[in-house]
Amino acid sequence: MKKLSVFGLMVIIMLSFTACAAGPNKLLKSENQEGKIAGFWQGLWHGIITPVTFVVSLFSETVNVYEVHNNGGWYNFGFILGVMIIFGGSSGGAGRMVYVRKKE
Repeated sequence: MKKLSVFGLMVIIMLSFTACAAGPNKLLKSENQEGKIAGFWQGLWHGIITPVTFVVSLFSETVNVYEVHNNGGWYNFGFILGVMIIFGGSSGGAGRMVYVRKKE
C-alpha cells in the first residue's frame, strides 16, 4: 500500500511540473509597440532583475517578468544566464559538498 501511495504522489508531482511548462510563443520575433525586439542583452537584464520584477508584477498588470516580444533563443539564453547570475547557478550546491576519505 505504501508503494502505491508513493507512486501516486510521484505521478501528481510530475503532472504538476508538466502543467507549469511553457507553451509556444506565438509572438516570437514580433515587434512591440515601439518596433523593438528584445535580444540577448535585454534578456540578460530581465534575468538579473527577475526578483524585483516578480514582486512588482504581483501588484501591477503593466509589468511582466518575461518579454514576449523577443528574438527567441538568444533572449532565452540571456534571461537564463541573468537568473543564474542572481541566484548563483549550480555553484552553491557544489561548494557545500564534503568529501570524506575512507580509511583502509
